[in-house]
Amino acid sequence: MFRRYGDLAPTLAAIIAIFGGMAHAETGSLIFIHPDGTSASTWAVARVLYHGPDGELHWDKLPAIAVYRGHMADSLTASSNGAGTTHAYGVKVATSAYGMTAAEPEGKKIVDEDGQSLSVAKQAIRRGIPVGLVQTGTLTEPGTGCFLASVGMRKAHQDIALQLVESGAALMLGGGERFFLPEGTKGVHGVGVRTDGRNLLKEARERGYSVVRTKAELLGLSSGAKKVLGVFADLHTFHDMPEEKLRAKGLPMYEPDAPTVAEMTEAALRILGNHRKQFLLVVEEEGTDNFGNNNNASGMLEAMRRADDAIGIARAYIKTHRDTLLLTASDSDGGGMRMLGVVSDTTSLSENLPERTNNGAPMDGRDGTGTPPFIAAPDRQGRRLGFAVVWTSFSDVSGGILVRAEGHNSQQVRGSIDNTQIAEIIRRNLFRDSELNDSRTN
Repeated sequence: MFRRYGDLAPTLAAIIAIFGGMAHAETGSLIFIHPDGTSASTWAVARVLYHGPDGELHWDKLPAIAVYRGHMADSLTASSNGAGTTHAYGVKVATSAYGMTAAEPEGKKIVDEDGQSLSVAKQAIRRGIPVGLVQTGTLTEPGTGCFLASVGMRKAHQDIALQLVESGAALMLGGGERFFLPEGTKGVHGVGVRTDGRNLLKEARERGYSVVRTKAELLGLSSGAKKVLGVFADLHTFHDMPEEKLRAKGLPMYEPDAPTVAEMTEAALRILGNHRKQFLLVVEEEGTDNFGNNNNASGMLEAMRRADDAIGIARAYIKTHRDTLLLTASDSDGGGMRMLGVVSDTTSLSENLPERTNNGAPMDGRDGTGTPPFIAAPDRQGRRLGFAVVWTSFSDVSGGILVRAEGHNSQQVRGSIDNTQIAEIIRRNLFRDSELNDSRTN
């Protein structure tokens, strides 16, 4: 049974055991929102800034909750591409993996005994279930890309873009126009870099996709559109730099003409609904990770506001589509963002904060290093309290990640959930029992 899996056999055996022990649940659609780089600590900062210490985010209102365990095959802290692969396939892989067990030359494709991909998205497409990807970074970012592409290294953007166009997905919205156009070809947002001479946007049109490049074009799509490829930026739809560099370059945090993750999510749900069948939608707000990795507190908080807006769009959808599960999780904590309260009766909320804490940790105010503290939204008594953001790293760190859910079969999310179980939950909600048997034994 496991002769083609090698070292993955123990993990797959565990998957089978879990599948066998789960009660039968009716299938439906699934929305997986991945606000990359967010932990309970970072959500706490967003909560107080936008809603006050007594308020609630959309994220707070998701009733099902579990602790997320996110170690990889070779590390206790996940990489975005390794974790993206684990979420898509349900197996432990190396941190270097992108839709494979590891980077080349050691990496192998994760397939069943018939040589078919074990990616939940590819399994869905083979069963006629429409799949959509929404991404605020480039469409080649692993949080979404790993569901449909398998490459030997994360930087293989040209190959990833090609696999996405050839995947059969119903919808793909994000950035990264440069990876879809031939080298030197001028696009709407920049210049192509493909060295194989292929124009993937033209090829996508030939495959029946409506290709859109701006927010206006996305919002102006015909009401019956079913296959859409949207590329809304040369690279990311945001500029992931520290606050000081953004000011020096005169750049906004997000491209104003690109659709937000909430706008893309809303459009995706409308387009996938045109298929009149269940669907899988994978959404990633990448700015929450990249701004954290640049220790840009204002950028991180803006990205989290946008991610929470997307969760709000999904929550509104499942209230009228009761066969849909909303599932959300990160895989690590980008930059290790933490909130440090500032006592307002001893420190003026207009005074600049120190650049570092007593133990040397970098500290941000509302405009970056050495600026006044952030001021929270009012609490129940109307008080507006100040806080600073303290950073632990430029890298991703572990701990404090939660899985949350609402809607159809959300009772599956409770206790403690390993990162491999994200794919299991998706399979359980998308596929019937006979199809689950196929996933186990093929």
